[in-house]
Amino acid sequence: MNRWTGTGHLTKDPKFLETENGTSICTLRIAVKRAGKQGHDGYFDVKCFDAQASACMQYLKAGREVAIDGRLLFDEFKTQDGAYASRVYIVGERVEFLASRNRTNGQASPEPSPEEPAATGGEAREANPAA
Repeated sequence: MNRWTGTGHLTKDPKFLETENGTSICTLRIAVKRAGKQGHDGYFDVKCFDAQASACMQYLKAGREVAIDGRLLFDEFKTQDGAYASRVYIVGERVEFLASRNRTNGQASPEPSPEEPAATGGEAREANPAA
């Protein structure tokens, strides 16, 4: 099985790019906390594609909590000095936008807006796994 499902908070604003062949890619960095423990257990890089990427770029900001369901992608590459390196990403096939960290009087802020879809973008397709 190659699945990852969990929740985390964005550590910075999403980054968005579009490839020459028109594939939209949004990268997120999330901090994941283990239940009942202070601090964060780890940080993960997430890549979303196409409609999911566009929705993430439009609605997400640093600090926002998200639930992600996806698969792991192992990426090998050559560094500038010629050495081989690797990195593991989560390919976010489904990203749900949860409560914002901007809370007022113990209530979540009014995000998502009424126009925002509850589960955004549906399934994302990965057109270029090395991107």
